[in-house]
Amino acid sequence: MALFDMPLEALREYRPQLSEPEDLMPFWEQTLSQAREASDPLLALERVDNGLTLIDTWDVTFAGHDGSPIRAWYNRPAGVEAELPVVVEYLGYGGGRGEPLERLAFAGAGYGHLVMDTRGQGSTWGAGGHTADPAGSGPAASGVMTRGVASPHTSYLTRLFTDAVRAVDTARQLPGADGRIALTGNSQGGGLALGTAGLVPEVDALVSNVPFLTHMRRAVEITDADPYQEIVRYLAVHRELEEQTFRTLSYVDALHLGRRATAPAMFSVALRDVICPPSTVFAAHNLYGSATDAEPEREMVIYPYNNHEGGGPAQQRRQLDWLRDHL
Repeated sequence: MALFDMPLEALREYRPQLSEPEDLMPFWEQTLSQAREASDPLLALERVDNGLTLIDTWDVTFAGHDGSPIRAWYNRPAGVEAELPVVVEYLGYGGGRGEPLERLAFAGAGYGHLVMDTRGQGSTWGAGGHTADPAGSGPAASGVMTRGVASPHTSYLTRLFTDAVRAVDTARQLPGADGRIALTGNSQGGGLALGTAGLVPEVDALVSNVPFLTHMRRAVEITDADPYQEIVRYLAVHRELEEQTFRTLSYVDALHLGRRATAPAMFSVALRDVICPPSTVFAAHNLYGSATDAEPEREMVIYPYNNHEGGGPAQQRRQLDWLRDHL
């Protein structure tokens, strides 16, 4: 893909006009309070045989939105008795937690590692998911972007971000956890990590790789790629619902939520990425923490010749080095 977004010099300075709803944080305070009142976070924890000798694994079930059960894997370096920081990882669009042996880098680097399954997804790539989405919704385009989009109270993405916050609550209760939390993910996972850092500002570090779910209205305007095209297909039929749809999405836009974050952060962006256009990622980076007085440390790693794969293993090595300095 050729370069299609703003020039890099403009991207570095891009700070769009915001469309935050006035009740953004009261909405989230109520939503998260209801989830926490519904249940304690940790519902079940079972040691499992992962076929490995150097990594120990637990099958985790925790209470997500409205207390519904969400699955996760918890990995730790085998034989280590010391309490460790926990890296909470969120997954890309369409994927599920798969098998515990699929993601070993963080435990291999000496961290606890909680991999959150994604409700109602897990059937597009990887080894599958194990978490249903029990909530219903009105008419929606294929995929999850427009499920329940009539209201932020019914939006699928509200449920997903609530699950992500409750994963942090759960990580603090895991055996061998020392209370320090880092958030990470690629694409959808990067957007979830970014938004969750704003909803749980006391986390200790954020690594958001080519994040999805940020500056969504601009993304819909400049890319023809899925998953943002789900919104386009929905509005091509429901023409009268444009304002309502983008108002709902404004509550779950990681651009808005990330402005409340205070943790040091490392972002990555690929300048030829048509799935998460560069301007949407730079907007999130440039406005990160801007609704606080914290002025959090932040940096951007740029991949000029890459599409949505971003930095791949090169970025993973960068984030391990960065986390070593921040945890």
